[in-house]
Amino acid sequence: MDLKQLEGKSVYILREAKAQFKNPAILCSFGKDSILMLHLIKKTFDSVPFPVIYIDTGCDFPETRAFMSEVKKEFGLKIVVARNEEAIKKKTSPDNGEPECCTALRTDALKQAMKKGGFDALIVGIRRDEHGMRSKEHFFSPRDNDFRWKVCEEDKEGSSDSGLKSLQDPEFSGWDIYASEYSDTSHVRVHPLLHWTEEEVWEYILQKGIKVNPLYFSKNGKRYRSLGCIPCTQPVESDAKTVEAIIIELKKSKNAERHGRLSANQYAMKKLQSLGYI
Repeated sequence: MDLKQLEGKSVYILREAKAQFKNPAILCSFGKDSILMLHLIKKTFDSVPFPVIYIDTGCDFPETRAFMSEVKKEFGLKIVVARNEEAIKKKTSPDNGEPECCTALRTDALKQAMKKGGFDALIVGIRRDEHGMRSKEHFFSPRDNDFRWKVCEEDKEGSSDSGLKSLQDPEFSGWDIYASEYSDTSHVRVHPLLHWTEEEVWEYILQKGIKVNPLYFSKNGKRYRSLGCIPCTQPVESDAKTVEAIIIELKKSKNAERHGRLSANQYAMKKLQSLGYI
């Protein structure tokens, strides 16, 4: 799929989200996918009309905080900082167990912000090619009251032998028809970048001249390919100091995008999904 087609599908999904939901928010880490998503939202609506949730774990890279301030000013963003003060006071860290740390500092902080803001949809910049657990996601994905992925509900019409009705089937490939109305959910996740690849994200960033977090560029022979908290994110060896160099590097790389993240293994990702974060 070329960049124009990728962009068009994302714009369509974003318009559908604005039409279907009363109070959407954007989840933004201010990494490359987040910044691409903000640009697509601005292109779609001529502004960013939704609040932006930023999860502050207390372990953020200072470069990310500085970049967030720049983007906030450039886009005129309304940023909602989600922070689990109780967990931070207890000095929760990966030493307590990585999924448990993410649950306290990320999932619980997000739950608090979603409840306080009364948001019925959350626009998130995940992609299917990032990880096997994300390859199963859909563009509109309901979450139950515990934020868990809600793939089915009771079949009240009695049309199913199992007594359950799938919430994921009505996404008709090629027809731009997506299920977006669900009952008994806390909110719906909207994934406008789901069909993009890592390389396509960087190609679009290059084409549009989009400014990104400086941590992505090589410094002393290392750069970050995926951004998370400081204790859980390791740089990769790289000499790529420009977007062009990053794209060339990706074409040659055999490593997974998230191999520098502690949460990249299958168990951790599945655990985080079951606990309601991703």
